[in-house]
Amino acid sequence: MIPVLDSETYAQHMFDLPRPGQEDVLAFYEHRVGAICRDPKLMLIPLDDHLVHRGDGVFETLKYIDGKLYQLDPHIERMQRSSSAIFLEPPCPWEKLRELVLEVARAGEAQQGLVRILLGRGPGGFGIDPKECPEPSLYLVAYALHPKGEDAYERGVTSYRSSIPAKQSYMATIKSIDYLPNMLMKREAQEKGFDFGLCFDDNGFLAEGSTENCCIVDQAGVIHVPTFTNSLAGTTLLRGIELLKGEVETCFCSFSEEEILAAKEFMVVGTTIDALPVVSFNKQPIGDGKPGPVCRRMRELLRADLLENGTPIF
Repeated sequence: MIPVLDSETYAQHMFDLPRPGQEDVLAFYEHRVGAICRDPKLMLIPLDDHLVHRGDGVFETLKYIDGKLYQLDPHIERMQRSSSAIFLEPPCPWEKLRELVLEVARAGEAQQGLVRILLGRGPGGFGIDPKECPEPSLYLVAYALHPKGEDAYERGVTSYRSSIPAKQSYMATIKSIDYLPNMLMKREAQEKGFDFGLCFDDNGFLAEGSTENCCIVDQAGVIHVPTFTNSLAGTTLLRGIELLKGEVETCFCSFSEEEILAAKEFMVVGTTIDALPVVSFNKQPIGDGKPGPVCRRMRELLRADLLENGTPIF
């Protein structure tokens, strides 16, 4: 028989359970409690939160290095667009949410890390009707950053065409917590022995990676960025292109596998990796099979921009 426990005994059983990854948790916040905590065993989400059982919510992930939080306002603005698309507002003003991001990162007492913002429909039932939830939920977590080693940037990474198709456009442009296709892409890449899987739309055009944007540099030195139709507009990619303005021409357009293989450079871009060179696609080399100067320059500019323009935490 399964025991039926009183609340105190049940809570103790929960606290005694192992918590994989707890060493990476620096601090977290739940809006209902209205306080920050550093004990990962108390980092819990109600089972009836529609964020959990319906995937009804959006999220953002921000990076900080040397006490500087990068692209804070662009991330908040993108979350506003995502939440507006699913008719969801946070349980506090957006400006307050911005302050909470800084407070949680500060409470983690680390010079570098990541902050995850989770905005959900909230607890209130196990149906699908959003009216079950009287108040949206808001969770923030600061956790350790494990950056890729320099060797990955020096040698480059591998990629292939994933069997997982690009998301439908109306879903791809929302940073929802439903990352099941993304997970399947990542799992498949690992099984096949590639670093990154890339998805393509119904017309055979490149969309994005599992958590990264992609772009190529053609033989004329022009950066080609997939139109954000079946992909999420990345804050890091957009900033990288802005920083390269005046040095490198940019074109937003659709391109195929053939154009990837004919490119001079190929790269994946994202919050945790900045700009990472891709030296092969479907086991065929890109350009001379070595990292190129445009990717190197974008990463250099992004790193300098963080240190110069990042929002101070402390």
